[in-house]
Amino acid sequence: MRLCSFAVLSSLILQITASSWSPRDAVETTQLSKRALLQDIVTWDANSLFIHGKRVVIYGGEFHPFRLPVPSLWLDIFQKMRSMGYNAASVYWDWALLEGQQGDYSASGVFDVGLFLDLAKQAGMYIIARPGPYINAEVSGGGFPGWLQRNPAHLRTNETGFLEATYNYINNIGKTISDAQITNGGAVILFQPENEYLNGFATGFSPNVYYVQDVEDEWRNTGIVMPYTDNYGHDHFLPGSGIGAIDLYGSDSYPQGFSCNDPYNWLSSDVQTNEYQMFEIESNSTPPMIPEFQGGSFDPWGGAGFGNCSVLTNEDFEKVFYKNNFASALKIVSYYMTFGGTNWGNLGYPLGYTSYDYGAAITENRELTRAKYSEAKLIANFWQASPAYLTASPEKAQSAAIYTTQANLTVTPVIDSNSETGFYVIRHDGPEGTTNYKLNLPTSKGIIQIPQIQGSLTLVAKDSKIHLADYAIGSYNVLYSSAEIFTQQNYSKYSVAVFYGGLTETHELAFSGAPNATIVSGSGVTVSEIDGATILNWQTSSSRKVVQIGSDLYVYLIDRNSAYNYWVTYLPGTDSDPFGTFSTSQPVVINGGYLIRNTTLSGSSLYVTGDLNTTTTIEVIGAPSSLSCLYFNGVLVNTITGTAPTLSGQVIYNVPYINLPSLASLNWKSIDSLPELSSSYDDSLWTAAVLTYTNNTYRPNLTTPNSLYASDYGYNTGTLLFRGHFTATGSENGTVELGLAGGEAFSSSVWLNSTFIGSYNGVADASSANVSYGLPSLTTGDSYVVNVIIDQTGFEESQTQGADIMKAPRGILSYNVSGYAPSAVSWKLTGNLHGEAYEDRARGPLNEGGMFAERQGYHLPSPPSSNWTSSSPLTGTSGPGVAFYSSSLDLALPAGYDVPLYFGFPGASNTSNYRCQLFVNGWQFGKYGKSFGPYFQMLPFDSRR
Repeated sequence: MRLCSFAVLSSLILQITASSWSPRDAVETTQLSKRALLQDIVTWDANSLFIHGKRVVIYGGEFHPFRLPVPSLWLDIFQKMRSMGYNAASVYWDWALLEGQQGDYSASGVFDVGLFLDLAKQAGMYIIARPGPYINAEVSGGGFPGWLQRNPAHLRTNETGFLEATYNYINNIGKTISDAQITNGGAVILFQPENEYLNGFATGFSPNVYYVQDVEDEWRNTGIVMPYTDNYGHDHFLPGSGIGAIDLYGSDSYPQGFSCNDPYNWLSSDVQTNEYQMFEIESNSTPPMIPEFQGGSFDPWGGAGFGNCSVLTNEDFEKVFYKNNFASALKIVSYYMTFGGTNWGNLGYPLGYTSYDYGAAITENRELTRAKYSEAKLIANFWQASPAYLTASPEKAQSAAIYTTQANLTVTPVIDSNSETGFYVIRHDGPEGTTNYKLNLPTSKGIIQIPQIQGSLTLVAKDSKIHLADYAIGSYNVLYSSAEIFTQQNYSKYSVAVFYGGLTETHELAFSGAPNATIVSGSGVTVSEIDGATILNWQTSSSRKVVQIGSDLYVYLIDRNSAYNYWVTYLPGTDSDPFGTFSTSQPVVINGGYLIRNTTLSGSSLYVTGDLNTTTTIEVIGAPSSLSCLYFNGVLVNTITGTAPTLSGQVIYNVPYINLPSLASLNWKSIDSLPELSSSYDDSLWTAAVLTYTNNTYRPNLTTPNSLYASDYGYNTGTLLFRGHFTATGSENGTVELGLAGGEAFSSSVWLNSTFIGSYNGVADASSANVSYGLPSLTTGDSYVVNVIIDQTGFEESQTQGADIMKAPRGILSYNVSGYAPSAVSWKLTGNLHGEAYEDRARGPLNEGGMFAERQGYHLPSPPSSNWTSSSPLTGTSGPGVAFYSSSLDLALPAGYDVPLYFGFPGASNTSNYRCQLFVNGWQFGKYGKSFGPYFQMLPFDSRR
């Protein structure tokens, strides 16, 4: 095996009824069931949360700041989520990054928790805080710092040693989160005190209510007053007053699982129809909540790649599964992940590689996945624009036979008993087939079969629709609609509603009271009056149709692909608005642009901030006041006024000149990064392996005279090096046998002095290995050194309580040099410079490993490379070893453009095995293992700086 490292430096019910009743209605009609809380801003009943006394749907996504270590880009992600129609971000923090050395909590720079929360508020995004201490999250140790390997207490128990170890982290980050609670004017509205606690228990261990209560008390002692949530999905810690009880019950859901190998293969059983019933059984006094719903998938070493994961959970998945969440009347949901990011700097866990793109709606390098992001946006905005949904409850999902003769369809009615608004979620029983159907829809006018005028409704493969009955828009009642709503907004003088459907589909929309309908633009809409209702019937095309209803409602009828270009933003709240930046009282509806980030209003001028990727028309179709001027990114737009109350103008996109340098053409310098092989190498400053015991509870019994567990000596991350010294007692031939542990997909290489004797290339699902290599002839009396390099892949997660698998050691578990007693070999080891007392405070405790070039700081900007050998990583080494390559470049990116850049490895054509690390300006962007793949992207950065 060859090792290389290089751096780049740069600056339904049994009969049809029109309404329904559920147990939750009893709660709503008798009381709001708000618990005795520590605060009165965030409250709840069985239907939804209240914030400042107003019902809200919490619709959000997961975003981890530590996977994007560029604070200037955090706002970018928040704005992209807000522009999706999401109003909350669920957030883990990684303890291991914030307390790399026990007692030394450091949260500045790229780890600034307070700044991240401030930016969430600036973007108008609520925060669901999930700081652990254990987070899982596919990070090394599940977020536990490496020094816990030496802690003799069992993890995630109320043993004193473990609880005391958490105090410093909890006290520090808890105070920061406390300061950012909504009670203090901040963004935090919910808090999760533990994570996935009931996922498994080792023999002799069981759910411990006292442990959970201890952790909850710790957080409360820091000033946390927000309602406690969980994602356990079990009945041990239900809302109530018992030991360990939480406030809001939740259960995670990943219906497609985590294999992306066959992303087009769906099973009908994947669509769950009993989630709401589960919530009724487990916790019928709290809003139905899924803290984590599948927004993508992780991918292991040797996996199918995140392109497949994106297909597995693409826009078709969203149309079915996200709308099925609507059918379950979820009122709090977060999609994991919405932005995945990167496992930079040894952050990842052993089963995963550098990229954590996750196939999410926002890609690793911050680009919007056109269809997936946009479909999620359509669905999210409908949730937010449908107030009747806040008190709606579902009936049992049934075959659509009661509604239609098409037996392969399933309909779930979700009914608001207050307004009698009905949301009818219809889907195929299985994922395949295209079905034409008519629907018998219960309405306030009785059961109506739609469409009434002409044609049939259509449901294509892997699609789902939400049909409406008695849905309010402004002063009008939508008697029914087969088309779906993107948004509907009301202003002082008029209202707008955007309906969409698939191309060539027939749709029908009816208004009670038979208001006048005037075709404002477009053609192909048939207008009829039937039984006191105005009926619109049309076939969806790419040509937009605008219909004025009465005097003040403008209805836009568009196709789905066109709907992807529509946006809803909100003007900042006024000083008297308790919601502030979270306000939704002044919506702005815009058509056009790659991304519309936000809007502000000054007099009659609307200022729009957004991104373009082509010249386009920006059209304002809904705004709180009469406008005469439109600015886009600060530039006045030459506008025209439409026949509907619109203002539009063309915005020019100037294609930037981007000339990225060729890595092959750079002036590369190289140095040997394994000088330890030299006979003159002095390892006197290395750590002597002298411990005759270990406190490791996962593997407490040593099989070596002294511990060779790296974490026993404070080396927890990156590459590990061991040197075993012995003096030859004879010239016989022999072997060296080693039991090595480094995590799944780890690798190792061994030399005797400077003679290479073998490598272990790693197995994607093996965390340890026994290797045996032949030794050359030894000369009696001579000193020898067994040099062992272990390229470890991080610590295991610790989901199973009591197993303490996070403590599975990294290092040498056993050794034997034939003919020598184990005690005849004395060992020294090293890892990242100064171990847990790490030097690089900016990049944190996990960024560096133990390679010579890292210990010398050559990966940092401006290494002393002038006298190094001229050699390129594209050429590589001639044999086993470690080479470090360095060069510099100037990206010279144009000002005013956000240019998403990333590194990628296309893979080598030869069959040799090698592993690489990439550093840019000292930051370890990622690792690559030729033996495993898949090829992956690496850490993005802020190209605007």
